[in-house]
Amino acid sequence: MIDRSHIGKALPQSVLRVEAGRLQFFAKAIGETNPIYLDEAAAQAAGYSSLPAPPTFIFAAAQDAGTMARGLVDMGVDTRRVLHAEQGFTYHGMVLAGDMITVTTRVFDIYDKRDGALEFIVLDSAAANQKGAMVAEMRAVVVVRH
Repeated sequence: MIDRSHIGKALPQSVLRVEAGRLQFFAKAIGETNPIYLDEAAAQAAGYSSLPAPPTFIFAAAQDAGTMARGLVDMGVDTRRVLHAEQGFTYHGMVLAGDMITVTTRVFDIYDKRDGALEFIVLDSAAANQKGAMVAEMRAVVVVRH
């Protein structure tokens, strides 16, 4: 069983530089065809100062930073037994190419089902840009199979 004393604790922060090429690659990978996500001129014509990030980009970029995996390992979780169960977003602002995003994650809850055969870890994250403005809040639920 995962020690419930981890509830409320912060995971290591992720600091992510948002690069135009990475945004274009991500947009293509998810099948995005809107030119504002793929072409700088189209983004600027639409009123953006640079390429905007597709909606789920922040979560994927934060995952790439490895902080969630490190946090789970620090909690004693065998990451080979982890499934991503749920993801939710609340957006407060745009993320654009050139931004520096800091993601701060806390363990909101840990609970189990099936007499402990499944444990759920609820993680709440806040993403802020280089100006300190909140751009998104995210909630992830991961399942640990025992």
